[in-house]
Amino acid sequence: MIKAAFLNETPDTLRRVYAERQMARLNKLVQLYPAVITSVDEARAARDALKDVEVVFSTWGMPAMTEAEIKECFPSLKAVFYGAGSVQYFARPFLNAGVRVYSAWQANAVPVVQYAFAQILLATKGYFRVQPLTRADRSAGHKLFENYPGNYDVKIGLLGCGAIGSRLAEMLRQIDCEVLVFDPFLSEERAEKLHVQKAEMAEIFAECDVISNHLANLPATVGIIKREYFLSMKPYATFINTGRGPQLDEKDLYDALTTVPTRTALLDVMTNEGHSNENPLNALENCFITPHIAGSSGLEVRRMAEYMMDAFELYEKGEKCNYEVSLAMLETMA
Repeated sequence: MIKAAFLNETPDTLRRVYAERQMARLNKLVQLYPAVITSVDEARAARDALKDVEVVFSTWGMPAMTEAEIKECFPSLKAVFYGAGSVQYFARPFLNAGVRVYSAWQANAVPVVQYAFAQILLATKGYFRVQPLTRADRSAGHKLFENYPGNYDVKIGLLGCGAIGSRLAEMLRQIDCEVLVFDPFLSEERAEKLHVQKAEMAEIFAECDVISNHLANLPATVGIIKREYFLSMKPYATFINTGRGPQLDEKDLYDALTTVPTRTALLDVMTNEGHSNENPLNALENCFITPHIAGSSGLEVRRMAEYMMDAFELYEKGEKCNYEVSLAMLETMA
């Protein structure tokens, strides 16, 4: 049986992801080192016991290591199975050291897709604006509702068509809508398979009833959503952001929402989430802010452990796995 270890700085987080059922499965798959290795120093101190460890499992709290530290502490390491999303901060030294890296980014995409899909369905019905108005004046709420298109023959814009955007495009096939996608890396063949239309960002903002942001969080995407795009939004359009805050200037969004107050924004991420209470957007009735809840939370985090055990089983058989991350992929992944 392959020898494995947990490598994580926050054992409590690890236990949330690899809960009782997941641990029972994992113990049938590998011979697991009995303690969680929480730091490079701990790994160094236990290197005699870890010298035959072939695979490492982790999640949020994975410590960053240098190539030299990896080779010193885990001389037999061949693969890392990361039960969370982005591996940007730690993956390169492992890959450069010849260690394969697997990530549950596709598992983390599932709840984001479900969340965004639900918001889109509600946004096109005007729910976010109609519901609070109806509490005060039912007839006024119904009058406002008449301005929204519902979920038939509508245009939905997706910014980004990676793990989240592509899954969301597939879900949107359940309703009669036209899906416009901005993604420079999306091929025509892939667009056709997803039944989406490639478009420029300016076209998406000007024409779509809902625009949902799923662009990867990369230096190249900082500030990519321009002021003129927000100002071109339709009067009853909704902007959804479950991507990242720095991809836009919040002052531009504020101006778009105050210039045409029938527009709506649903923001699960902010540029500075530590100071969102003081953000002027927080005071707007047409801006709905949530504390980064779209991703895996609660019991959903256990899905990521299951994905990594699925990946391990394919690894053990020598079969291809879609959860594997390469150096080339890091150039465009979040």
